Amino acid sequence: MNRLKLIALISVFLFRYEGVAAQSSTRILHRAQQAITQVIVHDIFSPPVASRIYLYSSLSAYEALAAEKKNISFQAVRNDFMAPDPSPFAGKVNVEVSAVYAMLTTASKLVFSDSMLLDSMQVIMKGFSAVQPDVYQASVAWGKKVAEAVIQWSKSDQYAETRKLRRYSLIKDKSSWIPTPPGYFQAVEPHWGKIRTVALDSLHHYKPLPAIGFGSGKESAFYQLAKEVYNKTKALSREDSAIALFWDCNPFHLTVQGHVNFATKKLSPGGHWMSIAGIASSASGADFALSVKAYFFTAVALFDAFISCWDEKYRSNVIRPESYINAYIDQSWRPLLQTPPFPEYTSGHSVISSSAAVVLTALFGDQYRFNDVTEMPYGLPSRQFSSFRHAAEEAAISRFYGGIHYRNAIENGLMQGEKVGRRVLESLSPLKVKNVWE
Repeated sequence: MNRLKLIALISVFLFRYEGVAAQSSTRILHRAQQAITQVIVHDIFSPPVASRIYLYSSLSAYEALAAEKKNISFQAVRNDFMAPDPSPFAGKVNVEVSAVYAMLTTASKLVFSDSMLLDSMQVIMKGFSAVQPDVYQASVAWGKKVAEAVIQWSKSDQYAETRKLRRYSLIKDKSSWIPTPPGYFQAVEPHWGKIRTVALDSLHHYKPLPAIGFGSGKESAFYQLAKEVYNKTKALSREDSAIALFWDCNPFHLTVQGHVNFATKKLSPGGHWMSIAGIASSASGADFALSVKAYFFTAVALFDAFISCWDEKYRSNVIRPESYINAYIDQSWRPLLQTPPFPEYTSGHSVISSSAAVVLTALFGDQYRFNDVTEMPYGLPSRQFSSFRHAAEEAAISRFYGGIHYRNAIENGLMQGEKVGRRVLESLSPLKVKNVWE
């Protein structure tokens, strides 16, 4: 799909899910979030790295609101974050202008195609044309201060240091992960467990139950896990396949046809949940401040969940179903979905979806019904969900239907993500996450 067609589809998507009750500034915020996602898709960032971009850009939007006295700085949560002084700007700025400007400016510092995002930024910021010129300039100045502070804090999260570490070395053990077809890509982000978390005080407290021990014999518990995947993928219903494809969220799907290889870009799993945060905000008529909080709290939940999950993935280093089934059950078997290039346990979809669902439930309620149109720009129909938990559970089981995860990685991943999400809520409680409707 070319860039112009994608932009057109995203524009249709934006107008489809934004409620008529939403204010213009809130629509601008959602446009900015979609512009960030568009560049993340274009640049093909891995899911963990994409979550980092979402974290710092949404933090900038949130921190910009601190120029109004009723909004609390993120420094109340993390005293190592050196928040800029809002007092020179108090009463002189439109914090909505500042938030969108800070959000897009921060994201532009974290992506490869910064010029593409800055082009979008010029168009998006024109939506604030009704703001008085002096107020607009002061608002931009405050947004710039916030973006600089957030980028400075981002530099101490160990991301740069992990870029310099050695590449992952395969473990020569039949129980361990190995690259899978068709691309046989190297392991993605093997050092992500070293990245600084936002809310988790220690990754040790959020470890999942241990993975089931490896076994190649038919009587072993591990063989039975793999056989369950094999049997299910041989008898998928139309609905099972639709669920697997809806939640695929593969940023780089490689198609191999003879000597011709080509890739299809899609949004990451985290991008899907950031979209859900936007859908919920729009459909509920949330104001600008609550919409910013929804994006920010969801981003924190995703970011910490990826770190917790990746820490476990490279500790347990479990072999993927595709590799195991080909070796011990059926050499010609292939999963419905392309196997991601990193160890199996636990399921990333399960952990990050459960974590995000916990946070969004706290914001919008445990019986929040929504129509998820996230995948429509990629040619898939929308799906209805009765709650965020419902969506998280479907996202999790989709990996079983897709043939890329064993059931225990899904079930234990859901529990792991719930623990992370609850800790995120506890950590962000100084920001009054429980009282956003008051």
